Amino acid sequence: MAQLRVVIVDDEFHARENLKLILSEYYSDQIECVGEASNGNDALMLAQEVEFDLIFLDIMMPEASGFDFLSRVEKRNFQVVFTTAFREYAIQAIREDALDYLEKPIDIDELGKVIQKAIEIKQKKEPVDADRLTKVLQEIALHSNLEKTIVPTRDGFAILKNTEIVRLEADENYTTIFCTNGKKYVSSRNIKSFEEKLDSKMFMRVHKSHIVNIGFHLKEFNRTEGNLLILSNGDAVPVSRRKLQEFIEKMQE
Repeated sequence: MAQLRVVIVDDEFHARENLKLILSEYYSDQIECVGEASNGNDALMLAQEVEFDLIFLDIMMPEASGFDFLSRVEKRNFQVVFTTAFREYAIQAIREDALDYLEKPIDIDELGKVIQKAIEIKQKKEPVDADRLTKVLQEIALHSNLEKTIVPTRDGFAILKNTEIVRLEADENYTTIFCTNGKKYVSSRNIKSFEEKLDSKMFMRVHKSHIVNIGFHLKEFNRTEGNLLILSNGDAVPVSRRKLQEFIEKMQE
């Protein structure tokens, strides 16, 4: 009987097939693959139907991401191995909390180390630290690429295209993100955390409480009304005196 029951979640068919092939060829006496899914929604249904010890999980997937899956699954009583092309900062966040990851393309020796570690944890019957996993996911979520921003919210995570974000507004230690479809997302992260990670060519912090998508949603700058920015959704946002010259120079680039 296999020591670990595993599932594979990845939106790339060939990535799933490649991992299954490696597991079958090199670790068939230790691993039994009991399911696979191409997105977070399917993974959630799979978790409700099948018991497993370990999940090989890609993060950035269409329809529903790995973040969506982990935030919605009721019982995280399984170990997680991230299989994705993270940037170094995300890998560091995982390393610091001793969670496992495999960079694509997957190295067979590294895979073997991960499997052995998972078997040892199962044998020791160590509980899965869901809080630690959530903490690491939130750290990774703050580091977006230039196309999308992953927003840790009160209920889980939201993956937003940067072009869909109109503005961000601070409310003490919380941040509200306003989108083109009229939706608002409240994050427990402060606005400075977002400022550090957003694309500076697209977004600008024009006030201590406001970040604006000047690349896609700035319609008008009105100096007669107190240095106000009029945005594509009709919102008016003030530019502080301290930021005024920087804003004007940015508009002239």
